[in-house]
Amino acid sequence: MTPEKLRELIAAGETLEIELKGEERGRLSDGDMVEAVVCLANRPGSNPGWLLVGVEDDGRVTGARPRHGNRTDPLRLQALIGNRTRPSLSVRAEVVELDALPVVAIEVPAALTPVGTTDGRYVRRAVGHDGKPACLPYHFHEMQAQSADRGRLDPSALVVAGACWDDLDPLEIERLRRTISESGQGDAALLALPDLELAKAIGAVEANHDARAVRLLGLLLFGRERALARFVPTHEVAFQVLAGGKVAVNEIFRWPLLRLMDELGSRFRARNQEEELMVGLFRVGVPDFPERAFREAVANALVHRDYSRLGAVHVQWLDDRLEISSPGGFPEGVHLGNLLTTPPRPRNPLLADAFKRAGLVERTGRGIDTIFYEQLRHGRPAPSYERSTPTDVVLVLPGGGASLDFARLVVEESRAGRTLSLDELLVLNKVWLDRSVTTPEAARLVQKPEPEARARLQGLVEAGLVEARGERKGRSYHLSAATYRRLGQKAAYVRQRGFEQQQQEQMVVQYVQAHGRIARRDAADLCRLSSAQARDLLARLVRKGLILQREAGRRAFYVLAHGQ
Repeated sequence: MTPEKLRELIAAGETLEIELKGEERGRLSDGDMVEAVVCLANRPGSNPGWLLVGVEDDGRVTGARPRHGNRTDPLRLQALIGNRTRPSLSVRAEVVELDALPVVAIEVPAALTPVGTTDGRYVRRAVGHDGKPACLPYHFHEMQAQSADRGRLDPSALVVAGACWDDLDPLEIERLRRTISESGQGDAALLALPDLELAKAIGAVEANHDARAVRLLGLLLFGRERALARFVPTHEVAFQVLAGGKVAVNEIFRWPLLRLMDELGSRFRARNQEEELMVGLFRVGVPDFPERAFREAVANALVHRDYSRLGAVHVQWLDDRLEISSPGGFPEGVHLGNLLTTPPRPRNPLLADAFKRAGLVERTGRGIDTIFYEQLRHGRPAPSYERSTPTDVVLVLPGGGASLDFARLVVEESRAGRTLSLDELLVLNKVWLDRSVTTPEAARLVQKPEPEARARLQGLVEAGLVEARGERKGRSYHLSAATYRRLGQKAAYVRQRGFEQQQQEQMVVQYVQAHGRIARRDAADLCRLSSAQARDLLARLVRKGLILQREAGRRAFYVLAHGQ
């Protein structure tokens, strides 16, 4: 820890990862200090946390008071914290001089399992009721939820005390068999097993001739309604239709999950309308919302929700979109910037495996790819998780009118033997909507390194779908003239090129007005063009009488024409 780094931490103020403890009014007791360390250890995220002793809440450095003698011994402090926490926490402590005053900086790692003090106090770092970071009581169900987020616990595999075999509905077990048969993608080996053996095989019960215990998975898949209400009171799903700002449908379900998937699917198909698209002699349906995307989204919401948290899974059908929300934020390590590339991290692994064996979701665990792919190939904007919060995952599937021409383009490419990948669809959709894309933008879009994004762009260029303009860092990609023509926008290509040309000319004229002169190299940097393209641009402005060339060859430069 350096004084500069310490000043940066203090300037950031109190956050979920930084706690300031001043000693202006008296020395912080050992117990309070250990509790503050425990609080920081039990926080969301994986970045190191910092307890800064000797800094007031307002950021004033008042200095830490000596501990256990004339000075603070960092090694002794580390030993104290390790001895008074369970499981023992290994922290790193330093004393840093700041403005001639000592500050004790304690680096606290994020705990993989809940940590408490030796006298049994458990607190966690979270946002309090006033919107500021605080140390709050750490309840048992919150410990389970955080362990599940970090992949240390599978809530769906936990035995439910008091639940028995009679709490499971044999009709729901038969529904699982039917689902496997109808999907054609499930685990067919389960079909011939008796009810108890089937439930044991998927992990719903612990059994040896008789069911000794029922796991949460068993109740979620096969539980009778009264058993679900008793043992899993947080389980609830709402299907709502909002038309013109008014609630047209508001249905609340507390059914087992397989039945819920069937019922939500039926309600979805009853409302989902479809347009017909002719591609040659073939009719292709373009629905309001792709059914595969809907099923994967609902399955994800049910499989990944936090069943220890109050709140329902909401499926909301609005005029221009479909919203599916699920209690419980993203698992640790998953965020908006890596949704498409992070390895599968289900909050309830046993439940996720049961859905795969039933054939309800992708066996690869990449259901999110299906959601994006189905939405894009039907000519609609990409799905969005931007409205998600630390406590809820919210998926928005944009609706409204689809671009039938874009959908036709995707089908034509497929029938020509070139099926567009998800990365290519993401990039093509971006270029179609925003008119252009750069390599860094494409990399952020597909959530992969720039070399991979550049390879996808080059593949689209070679396929004749897009074309590149500019050089090096100034290179951007646009739809080709042939693609605009296939999308029914013949004038858009010319209009796009025309706007670019006018903008470049104006930029050069304004540059000369500001600086008095411009060289070819300046024009290339300004407009992100190659040297040859910059030469042609300057020659065009000379022909139009807007600028004049002075000197020749490498020494050539350009000034404003008289009257400009």
